Amino acid sequence: MNILLHPTYFPSVSNFVAMAQADAVTFEVEDNFQKQTNRNRMYIYSPNGMQLLNIPVKHNNEKGRQMFKDVKIEEAFDWQKQHFKSLEAAYRSSPFFEYFEDDIRPLFEKKHTYMMDLNFEALEIVCDCLGMDLKYDKSTEFFREPKDMADYRYLVNGKKDTLEFESYTQVFGDKHGYINNLSILDLLFNEGRYALDYLKKQKL
Repeated sequence: MNILLHPTYFPSVSNFVAMAQADAVTFEVEDNFQKQTNRNRMYIYSPNGMQLLNIPVKHNNEKGRQMFKDVKIEEAFDWQKQHFKSLEAAYRSSPFFEYFEDDIRPLFEKKHTYMMDLNFEALEIVCDCLGMDLKYDKSTEFFREPKDMADYRYLVNGKKDTLEFESYTQVFGDKHGYINNLSILDLLFNEGRYALDYLKKQKL
C-alpha cells in the first residue's frame, strides 16, 4: 500500500501506524497551511490529562493563503524550553524517557526557521528511536484526489482522526485512564522499542 500523509510535529500514533504498515510513503509538501491542525501541534499525556503543545508560527496576513513549506516559526516565544519542560513533567517517570532523552533533546535546542523542516527532523529522530527504516518521497504537486495512493492526509486534523487503537500502559493511566492516539512520543516513552511491533499490529 502506498500512502500520502502530511508531515506533522511529532506525529500522532495513527500517522505512525499508517507508515509502519505502508509499502511506500509520500509526504504532502505542496499544500496551504491550515490553522488548528497538527502541522504545528502535538498532544501528550500530562499529570493533568491530555495537554496540547503548540508551536507559534508567523502568519503572513498580506498574502492571504500561505504554503505550509513557507511557514516560519515565531521566534518571539521560548516554545522550545516550554515544550521540553512539559515533556519532562509528563514522561520523566516513564520507562524509556531517559533512554531516548539524548536523541530528542537536540531538537529543542536547535533553532529552525521553517516549521516543515522541524517536522521532518522530528520524524527522522523518532524513526531512528523506533528502529524504523522509513524511506519516503515528497510530493511535487498538489493532488486534490491522489491516484495510486491511499490518502491519509485527513490524519493531520485531530477532529477527523477518529481511529481507535489497543491500550498500552501510560504513566498517568491509573489517574485519568487510557488516552488514545496521542503523539508518537507517548508510545515511544512508554513502550520503547516494542512500540514498532505495536504499530504494525494496529488496525487502520
